[in-house]
Amino acid sequence: MSGSRLRIATVVIALLAIGIGGIAIGASGADTEPLARKSQTSLPGFSRAVFLGHVNNPAQTPGFPGDPAFEMDTVFTVKEDGFALQYVKEGEHTGTHYSAPCHFHRNAACANQMSPGDFVLPLVVVDVRKEVRDDVDYEIRIADLKDWKSKHGPLPDEAAVVGFTGCSRFWGPRRGPGIPSYYNCGTGKAGFHQPGFSAKAVRWLIERGVLGFRGALGTDTFGPDPGTDFKFRESALTLRRHRMTLENLANLSAVPESGAWIVIGGPRNRRGTGAQGSIIALVP
Repeated sequence: MSGSRLRIATVVIALLAIGIGGIAIGASGADTEPLARKSQTSLPGFSRAVFLGHVNNPAQTPGFPGDPAFEMDTVFTVKEDGFALQYVKEGEHTGTHYSAPCHFHRNAACANQMSPGDFVLPLVVVDVRKEVRDDVDYEIRIADLKDWKSKHGPLPDEAAVVGFTGCSRFWGPRRGPGIPSYYNCGTGKAGFHQPGFSAKAVRWLIERGVLGFRGALGTDTFGPDPGTDFKFRESALTLRRHRMTLENLANLSAVPESGAWIVIGGPRNRRGTGAQGSIIALVP
């Protein structure tokens, strides 16, 4: 079996294992953003696994303006009832999550209509932290994608292309005029500010098959759209066929810019427009 086929087979095995009972690698017991650990894994072809999401916690999770409130209550405890259970009430697009095509388009595929392979993709990380420090509303351009290509070689087909903006370090519920927060990527600027992909860059990825029949566009912000685009054109362009968006990612500094794979775990709700996800990177 060739190296590439071995890795694909390994990722599928990992996805099945996560769906059945979870792989106990790279996990953090802390009720905060998990620290990326260089965890060992016995999966052939990969050296470690990294969580790329935040812990789902209503005390820490910033809500997108206008979304339903996130609530989590303890219903049963081991001490009182012999088992523990929490009641979780939140929108499908709370915290780290994926979005399915029907999130933006009528008669498009919902989560329950996606295929297993849609959730397993080669990972491309586009590091624009330096640009974002100079411009919180920075738009990832075609030139940035060409720079990635010149450093790492051809962009893989049907990939998860993720913008690494550095905004995840401001994760938290604080907000308000003049307050450095996740809502303004730590700048304290009034209003909603975040970097994202330009519409031209998204079209370029689609035209070249990097975002093909399947694929994903993601970032460590509320979404792949820059905060200046209130029509969410970048998400709308991406969410066609069997493509997804990945939002509120974390720990991107713990994965290479090329060569890793991403496994998107999470519920597939009936008519689901998306769901909270335990998104994991498998690093060679």
